[in-house]
Amino acid sequence: MTNYRRIYTPGATWFFTVNLATRNNNKLLIDKIEQLRQAFRYVKQKHPFIINAIVIMPDHLHCIWTLPVGDSDYSIRWSLIKAHFSRAMEKGEFTSASRQRKNERSIWQRRFWAHLIIDENDFNQHMDYIHRNPVKHGLTKRVVDWRYSSFHYYVKLGIYPSTWGDVETNLMLKPGE
Repeated sequence: MTNYRRIYTPGATWFFTVNLATRNNNKLLIDKIEQLRQAFRYVKQKHPFIINAIVIMPDHLHCIWTLPVGDSDYSIRWSLIKAHFSRAMEKGEFTSASRQRKNERSIWQRRFWAHLIIDENDFNQHMDYIHRNPVKHGLTKRVVDWRYSSFHYYVKLGIYPSTWGDVETNLMLKPGE
């Protein structure tokens, strides 16, 4: 077994990708969006963090978090979010023998992608990636039409124009513009 090593930097900002175990034609995250939101709220109460940006896709999600000063444990937060969400789902998914032995559900992939944000340019690139993701996956032609995204918040703040990232208008800005 590979020994994965993660970087833990207190108070840092991170980009994450978290996937469902079964991704083909799976719309669980948007079908059960309220349960996912509740899982995030529950964990944020017990282990605070800031969600700087997020997009919920049918079978995966991307987000940027900032942890509190002195706190580096994003893994416990993901473990709790996944567990809280999973408990809210009806049982019945295929579960491998390995997961059965460990009494695990088969809703989420065990691991997740974590990237330490190193500077403002890195932050902006990942923010754009998050908000552009529904267009990239062909779920919509306009970023603003995807409901499950922090993009709307940033439009209200005036950081993005509502037409940013549209396929038709090709108004995707380069980081730093």
